[in-house]
Amino acid sequence: MTTPAGDVPPVTAAGPAGAGTADGEGPQYFSHRQILVILFGVMAGMLLAALDQGIVGTALPRIVSELGGLDRLSWVVTAYLLTSTAATPLWGKISDLYGRRLIFQVAIGIFLVGSALSGLSQNMTQLIGFRALQGIGGGGLFAIALSIIGDVIPPRERGRYQGYFGAVFGVSSVAGPLLGGWFTDGPGWRWIFYINLPVGLAALVITSAVLRMPVRRRQHRIDYLGAATIVAAVSCLLLYLDWRGNEFGWTEPVALALLAGFVVLSVLFVAVEVRSAEPIIPMRLFRNPVFSIGNLYGFLAGVAMFGAIIFLPIYLQAVKGLSPTASGLALLPAIVGIFSTSISSGQLISRTGRYKIYPIIGSVVLAFSMFLLSRLAVDTPFWQVAVYEYLFGAGLGFTLQTIVTAIQNAVEFRDMGAATSSATFFRQMGGSIGAAVFGAVLSSRLAHYLAEQFARAGIQPGAGGAAGVDANDVQAIQRLAGPVKNLVLGAFTNALDDVFLVGVPFVVVAFVVSLFLKEVPLRIGPGAPGGPGGPGGPGVPADPTTNGEVAVETFGTKPSGS
Repeated sequence: MTTPAGDVPPVTAAGPAGAGTADGEGPQYFSHRQILVILFGVMAGMLLAALDQGIVGTALPRIVSELGGLDRLSWVVTAYLLTSTAATPLWGKISDLYGRRLIFQVAIGIFLVGSALSGLSQNMTQLIGFRALQGIGGGGLFAIALSIIGDVIPPRERGRYQGYFGAVFGVSSVAGPLLGGWFTDGPGWRWIFYINLPVGLAALVITSAVLRMPVRRRQHRIDYLGAATIVAAVSCLLLYLDWRGNEFGWTEPVALALLAGFVVLSVLFVAVEVRSAEPIIPMRLFRNPVFSIGNLYGFLAGVAMFGAIIFLPIYLQAVKGLSPTASGLALLPAIVGIFSTSISSGQLISRTGRYKIYPIIGSVVLAFSMFLLSRLAVDTPFWQVAVYEYLFGAGLGFTLQTIVTAIQNAVEFRDMGAATSSATFFRQMGGSIGAAVFGAVLSSRLAHYLAEQFARAGIQPGAGGAAGVDANDVQAIQRLAGPVKNLVLGAFTNALDDVFLVGVPFVVVAFVVSLFLKEVPLRIGPGAPGGPGGPGGPGVPADPTTNGEVAVETFGTKPSGS
């Protein structure tokens, strides 16, 4: 069997010194110093994807003014979301088969090519196409990065490092809008894509130098039919939510055809995966209660999480009149909330080995914060908004990494990539559905409240420059003046309140789901007894497909076995 570039031929069953278990069937854990070095490279790749979520939105008005195509504005975001969500499970499975480092670098490379081409786009069609290419690479960044974390850090010790993950999301949440606004007002919107190039190149250099991980060799094949059906199914659903429903109606013929296509293709995907020798998402994983319950929880939390992340800046900009840069700074309380609870819960998980309580607490805090956000008014003081933001961030900090840790701990090591990418996939699917549903709620409720407010004031809806107020046109709302502006801001706030209120039931259901999450003892190292990955550990048999073969990548630091 040939070995990929960067690997050496398989070694004997004894493996390299300190490589972990003798038979090569388990994860190969590293020392604290080595983990920190590896994390630096992995988080550079994660930062690429995390930054993209916040940096593009602030530049969209300027992009449209230069390239045209206002009617296709949403596709700049949708194209990336569609390809990244659909590709996520495939990346995880490929990394299981060919090794994390190589596939992680391929994902970074595709993301960088898409970024460079997006910056060079001369019209909206080119930008949408290149954003789709960028999304293909972006789908692998989070999934493979989290899989690498699962490879190098024992679940029992993973809580010690949760603060680093929170730092990536915290920095990107603030830096995204700040950089987007600064580049748009300064050197130009194209630099929101060019900035990815030095960060991505640094990630490639670091991962090449330090990410030396054992790669297990086994016969494999790519499930091309499964990949095609899941991509087609997700595409149909997102096209239904982001295109036909909002623009043409939820029940018109093409919309219903897309919805039916999603259902049929999903059933076909399950049938293909059941029969596949190397399924992208092994259906047997759903018999694992931690995997199934954890992904259901992640899906529901993703609906509320992504919805609030998108619409909080809209409130700050449209109602409070903040600039994109200032609204990024105004989100700092949420970032502090993520930091504080992510770090503290991670430390407690490491000390106690118990994780079930944190998704429960997180869903309660999230539901309470979403309810408070649904009480916002035009004149709500910022200190009060900041408290609500902090609680929202705190709820996320309790849940984001905890669910991933629980899922990684409960599956066989050979399924680490597939299980991790599945967790990312279901959370992104929840976010995609949440963004579409909340966007529809905002549009419909804004129209309702505008008509109601103008009728109550005896003003014609088209008077005073208020005709055709668009929920996505923040600048147009800010340019309004006098009584009309007050009416529009009141209607806009009421509509946003309804958006946040719609998110509450999803988090309440997530709370109920979290009560059924099974707590499996966390592994403390390779082959450690008492955990599902160790000898005699509950629920996770040994992987019969490895045959004791281990290959070690040639660059960087050897595992120390500590």
